[in-house]
Amino acid sequence: MNALARLSVNQMTVRQLSLPELVSGCWELGIPGVGLWREPVRSYGLDATARLVRDAGLAVTTLCRGGFLTAIDPGERRRSLDDNRAAVDEAAALGTDTLVLVSGGLPTGSKDLRGARERIADALGELGPYAAAHGVRLAVEPLHPMYAADRCVVSTLAQALDLVERLPADQAGVTVDTYHLWWDDTAPAQIARAGAGGRIHAFQLADWTTPLPAGVLDGRGQLGDGSVDLRAWCALVEAAGYTGPVEVELFNRRLWARDGHEVLAETAARFAEHAG
Repeated sequence: MNALARLSVNQMTVRQLSLPELVSGCWELGIPGVGLWREPVRSYGLDATARLVRDAGLAVTTLCRGGFLTAIDPGERRRSLDDNRAAVDEAAALGTDTLVLVSGGLPTGSKDLRGARERIADALGELGPYAAAHGVRLAVEPLHPMYAADRCVVSTLAQALDLVERLPADQAGVTVDTYHLWWDDTAPAQIARAGAGGRIHAFQLADWTTPLPAGVLDGRGQLGDGSVDLRAWCALVEAAGYTGPVEVELFNRRLWARDGHEVLAETAARFAEHAG
């Protein structure tokens, strides 16, 4: 079997490449999928992006990102819901069935984690039927607890599943990301739970390397450079019944400073070595 048959490279891994460079580079290396981000897609043009990827014979595996659903202010909350509906429309236009959601951190001045999570649940209840009507699934991504205050109050798969299981699986599921979950010894049981319910909508790989950079956002290690047993995680997700794309999503300034085509080729080789 082709070691790259399930590989998708998230656009942020090689953000120094333009969309045409990313697409042509994936095509040349035999990488069948790409994960895209809304901002560069909008800059290049939604229809132009869809045509570019389609003409190269690649699949858009995910669109990042929706979410940020914890606002208390009614106007801010309404704008967030409208933006997420727009993200669903964009995902459908790109031909992907998966919109990744980063749920949002605590509103300014709040310390109410439970209340923030309930507002996420309420928002999912509004957005889920809209997404399903457009052939798109919402994939809630738990982020490492270090992001709970400002980016994502959903820190574990158990918390994510407790939210999405209020909706049908064709409306909402989870993103399993090794960078955010590798530390959690309850994750294997929660992956099995997610698989049994058909809730694993996206699977992403990144390694954990230390020390973390200032701001901690750009610390995702290249596959094989850190502490995560990537092959074991792939086995867990496959045992849960997931057979979809495996997306490599790296935020790393050292990688961004290098030649993008070199990083893309290295990522494919590391995937084949550690996960393919």
